Amino acid sequence: MTTSRESASSTVRTLIPARIDRLPWSRFHTRMVVALGVAWVLDGLEITVASAVADTLTEPGTLHLSSTAVGLLATVYLAGEVAGALWFGNLSDRLGRRNLFMVTLAVYLLGSALTAATLGSGGGWVAFLYTTRFIAGMGIGGEYAAINSAIDELIPARYRGRVDIAVNGTYWGGAVLGTLGTYVLLAHVDLALSWRLGFLIGPVLGLAILIVRRNLPESPRWQIMHGRIGDAEESISEIERGVERCGARLAPVDENKAIEVQPAQAIGYAALTRVLFREYPSRAILASALMISQSFLYNAIFFTYTLVLGRFYGVPSRFTPVYLIAFALGNLAGPFTIGHLFDTIGRRRMITGTYIGSGVLLAITAVLFYAGALDPITQTIAWCVIFFFASAGASAAYLTVSEVFPLEVRAKAIAVFFAIAQCFGALGPVIYGALIGAGDHPDRLLVGYLLGATVMIGGGLVAWFLAVDAEGKSLEEIAPALSMIRQPGPTRPEGVPAPNRRLSERISPRQTTAEVSDE
Repeated sequence: MTTSRESASSTVRTLIPARIDRLPWSRFHTRMVVALGVAWVLDGLEITVASAVADTLTEPGTLHLSSTAVGLLATVYLAGEVAGALWFGNLSDRLGRRNLFMVTLAVYLLGSALTAATLGSGGGWVAFLYTTRFIAGMGIGGEYAAINSAIDELIPARYRGRVDIAVNGTYWGGAVLGTLGTYVLLAHVDLALSWRLGFLIGPVLGLAILIVRRNLPESPRWQIMHGRIGDAEESISEIERGVERCGARLAPVDENKAIEVQPAQAIGYAALTRVLFREYPSRAILASALMISQSFLYNAIFFTYTLVLGRFYGVPSRFTPVYLIAFALGNLAGPFTIGHLFDTIGRRRMITGTYIGSGVLLAITAVLFYAGALDPITQTIAWCVIFFFASAGASAAYLTVSEVFPLEVRAKAIAVFFAIAQCFGALGPVIYGALIGAGDHPDRLLVGYLLGATVMIGGGLVAWFLAVDAEGKSLEEIAPALSMIRQPGPTRPEGVPAPNRRLSERISPRQTTAEVSDE
């Protein structure tokens, strides 16, 4: 296998992005989506398990935590996701997508397995529990950065929107698995043991996925932008051979779609900040607004959902998973049924509609809740409808962040906006846990729900004015790589030879301002 790196001063002419975007859907793409998309399944499973056992952890027979302490447990997990996204996101841009999505899954497996090893309820064991949740969160946070990048860079442009949204939506498939698992455990196993066993469901699934991931290639886009020309050619050729083995005939790629790049130096977070807010200020605002609003809404409501059922509706903790299944299915249905509209109707209209629509519906439900017009079943139905739209919108937020910034900083950009979102979102469980209290002040929770509705509507308004119409466009067209010298076009610079379909050729050295690095 070729492992050599070309000189950083060499200009590379390549058709690799065009070769990726012209591919038909194949078993390779399905296998990749399954292997990488499990990150969202695992996160949904982890958060669902934590939410399902939240009320259980307040009982004397378990850890006897307060509602605020249970909310803090969720906040610690989210803090771990922030740290993991920033740390592993940086490494993903430097070392490659494949290397990191193997490491981050291993970190998650370790943290979640150790959570299940919490053997006591004393102060030391509670501290151990918080630590393991932080480690598990680090692994999942790193998964978001490495895997969103890999999926976007390997999926053909015409499928990117619906695939990204569906993959992000599989979070709720994990929620269903977690809910079913905890329902069986809470109903048939002693509470002191059942919640611990619940945290082992994810590691069992994750171990199986590690085997599948071993056979996935590195992103050819990442390789070519880092001067690994031979490796990039080998990766894209392997993908093309796999597609052809499925019976597809690949037409030659138009040479006018070639791009020229000069591999840039490593870009750190300080330089990334300059790139985002100097070169893409409106996109930075858009990404922040979408990520913050959806994170606050979901973390606030989902982490405390069982507390609401228990405190306000008197639902026993062993029965709350039943309601969570319906809630999760409503969230799962949204991305899978309307996700394709983000590629057809377009990003701007769909993001705006899903955000504002879910915000308005949440405000209506909040008023009905305060008026006492809802019971556990109607409350769950109302939230299923709300989050049918909110789930598709939240998935589109991750899609937006991963496709509107240059390749060299893609993973770090995802990490930064994910971290910003989670910093705000982490406040949700603590705030709403305090608002819920003992369940005797519905007026306080009304204010909290109206706040969440306002935040979502605000995110939708920002999308209407600032969203990028990225449907059907290649990543290089949406946001040219920092190292790109020439985008696809009808002409070639004088003296540049026509590229071979199977080779990304090294051309004469050329200086470019795209070499950005931290001092």
